[in-house]
Amino acid sequence: MTFDKMKTSTKVLIWTARILFILVILLISLFALDSFSPERSFWQNAAAFLVHLIPSIILLAVLIIAWKWEKIGGIIVVFVGLAAGIFLFIFNYKRNHSVATSIYVTLTIAMPLVLAGILFITSHYRKKKELSGVQQ
Repeated sequence: MTFDKMKTSTKVLIWTARILFILVILLISLFALDSFSPERSFWQNAAAFLVHLIPSIILLAVLIIAWKWEKIGGIIVVFVGLAAGIFLFIFNYKRNHSVATSIYVTLTIAMPLVLAGILFITSHYRKKKELSGVQQ
């Protein structure tokens, strides 16, 4: 099935998942800006910046997978979101001993990943359903 023959709601679902995931990657990439320090040289700052971009690069690879294969990519994104949520909650709770703050940080970063993954999986099944309806 070509993209042109899909229902508008399916197209919106696909693009919502993609855009949400891109926004999450951009949010996580903003944290890499924290790596710059005036005490270091340009090359040391560049190296630190690239190291801090590794999570974004990994998520970009997952985005490419999810863009091509929505079901597999969606499962990976949900798994990454859940794993990040657990890690972030534990890490933040150990630092500030506040359940409310830890939940807020977890929801801000991990829940959009889980939502994007669910949207990718849903769009896969919507496309599959529309494709089976066209062939009959």
